Amino acid sequence: MTASDTPSLPCPVAPLVPHARGMCLLTQLDEVREEGATAETVTRRDDLFAEPDGIPAWVGVEWLAQAVAAWAGFRAAASGEAPAPGLLLGAKRYRARVPVFDFDQRIRVTVTIDFIADNGVTQISGALHTIDKHAIEKHAIEKYDIGKHATAVPDDAEPLARGSLTLYRPAAMPALNGA
Repeated sequence: MTASDTPSLPCPVAPLVPHARGMCLLTQLDEVREEGATAETVTRRDDLFAEPDGIPAWVGVEWLAQAVAAWAGFRAAASGEAPAPGLLLGAKRYRARVPVFDFDQRIRVTVTIDFIADNGVTQISGALHTIDKHAIEKHAIEKYDIGKHATAVPDDAEPLARGSLTLYRPAAMPALNGA
């Protein structure tokens, strides 16, 4: 991939995240900033982690991690590189307001890179918000030009979940069995 192959935003997440077999859980990368990114997912009944009542709230930890992977993959593509694998080392203070995310719900995943250490350890903070078009449109009419902010999450909206993650991107990671 060359810099001219850098996707324009919004774009699908799958080409940016080195996951296989249904493990790419985000659908779209909406925004890339120097310090983070915003992505989306839709909770579906055929999701790998779906349970009868919805998607368990703990899956949000993986959504946050994959938003960081999409951010890194987008930046790699802009530099003409392939996306590199990384590891989720842990989550701190991940709290969800609900035990499961309902099906057919659009969720905005926002991550901020707090720091990247020289050894590849990365600390991020992130949040999940419902993208409720009706509430957003009402908020936009009250506060903003609706055309410009029709898919934005209002700043005062309470997140569905939030937390901090520690990730690691090694300088080199061998592939197992060609995967």
